[in-house]
Amino acid sequence: MRSVQHTATLVYYDGVQVFEGRDRIGGHYVGVMVDTVDDADRYLVTGVAPERLRQFRSGDLDLRTLLLEAGEDGWYFANVADDFQQPLQLVRQNGYLEGQEFLPDAGFVLHDDPTDDTAVHEARKRNNVVLELSVEPPEAADTHRIRMTTLSGLLAHVQAVVKYAYRKAVKESNTHTTDGYLMDVVVPAHPGSFRVTMEATDTPNLFGDSKITQGLERMDSLFMSATDPETARERMQEHSGHLAGSYIKLMRFLSEHDTGMRYVWAGPALDKSRRGGVSKALARELVDELSKASNLEVEKVTLIGTLLGADCKPGGWKLKTSEGDKSGKIRDDGPNLNGMVLGDRYTFHCFDEFEVVDASGRERHTLYLEKYERA
Repeated sequence: MRSVQHTATLVYYDGVQVFEGRDRIGGHYVGVMVDTVDDADRYLVTGVAPERLRQFRSGDLDLRTLLLEAGEDGWYFANVADDFQQPLQLVRQNGYLEGQEFLPDAGFVLHDDPTDDTAVHEARKRNNVVLELSVEPPEAADTHRIRMTTLSGLLAHVQAVVKYAYRKAVKESNTHTTDGYLMDVVVPAHPGSFRVTMEATDTPNLFGDSKITQGLERMDSLFMSATDPETARERMQEHSGHLAGSYIKLMRFLSEHDTGMRYVWAGPALDKSRRGGVSKALARELVDELSKASNLEVEKVTLIGTLLGADCKPGGWKLKTSEGDKSGKIRDDGPNLNGMVLGDRYTFHCFDEFEVVDASGRERHTLYLEKYERA
């Protein structure tokens, strides 16, 4: 018996009304609730062509047409008693789908409000959150090109901003932190421009909500805080730590590569995209101004554990904590390690600095000891 796994809810109203699914070899399906049988929801399910499904998701094709086109190759019923965690078992039906009374009326589209907003259109087509980046590198002045180091570095720095914006947002909302900030490049470079499209790695939940939305909203707030260099240091304090640090590193990268950056993002449920960015001139000003705030990039970390090592001359240390062994350094103006006893328990107050190591977005973190006391 053929089975299909639910992958996305396209319409939700007191339950899943229309969903998208895949079979075990990647075939695309769409299901529509048509009845309730013995406390189970019954769905009409048909296989669909990927391109026609994308047209339905973006509001360019109505549901009845989608089903009838696909139903020519067979149609099925599937009953769902509890949830969509388990694969749905499909029961093939005989006869023609056209003329069945449970078919939706003509004209039902996924989005009643057509949009000329390209980001919203792309988000609806993909049924996911999308983020588009545009840059203006000097090598594009005469020919359509961008250096690989510029593009890869930009993606790495932007992913870092999204990551720390997401972590800051979920921490403040007491939401469990996961890897919901991850994004995949889906369109490397649009013809005629240097616009790169990314989409969230995690797909939206049953209600169309995506985890990454919290981070992108916080990123909007971050960029809005730095529109005026004269007030940027004060307004950026609410983003202090790794988030401000990742933003400053991005501004430094843009300044070094003599380019500005614009972004736009949207989700499938939004009517209008959100956008922000900086010019290359503003990026240079922000680097100069924000670098004057010595504590803006500081992410404070407190460690409690058993001292495993303390090397006074180079200023290295190692602490055994409940989260594993932690090691770090001491700056020239930091505390003196003389007199510390190996095996005793201490509380270390540190600050965590990071740098983007390579184009993959890999980071190197260093813990610097600020002060300590016996635990």
